Amino acid sequence: MNRAVETHADMVRRICLVHLKNEYDTEDVFQNVFMKYMLYKGSFECDEHEKAWFARVTINACTDWLRSLSRRRWVPLESVLEEGSIPDETSREVLEAVLQLPERYREVIYLFYYEGYSAVEIAGILGKKENTIYTWLSRAKEILRQKLGGEWA
Repeated sequence: MNRAVETHADMVRRICLVHLKNEYDTEDVFQNVFMKYMLYKGSFECDEHEKAWFARVTINACTDWLRSLSRRRWVPLESVLEEGSIPDETSREVLEAVLQLPERYREVIYLFYYEGYSAVEIAGILGKKENTIYTWLSRAKEILRQKLGGEWA
């Protein structure tokens, strides 16, 4: 186990950081990957096979982590309006326009702008293709541009 940690820890940590963009999540997934290694009953043909196993297991663990909704602190977008935590009238108007979007567009706008996820991460969360997410973002922004007028990033 010590040899595996010394040999593959840097690679596993880098893969986690690239996918998760968060040190705390990286540590959790890092531990899960090495736990899977400890429980792995098979054997490896060579060092490259073991390295490839670590890479694949790490990527899968990161994907699973991102899809895990239980770790997310989701708050319904509608409740934000009710709580009165919107600082100004412009923000309220934008949020109301977002809430009027069709569900798929509303979800991607919320995840992209309010939660700060990238299109790649949203694709993983929603189980859709990356290009689909880009299309939905583009269409949602166009709808918002028409409703609100002017430029909408």
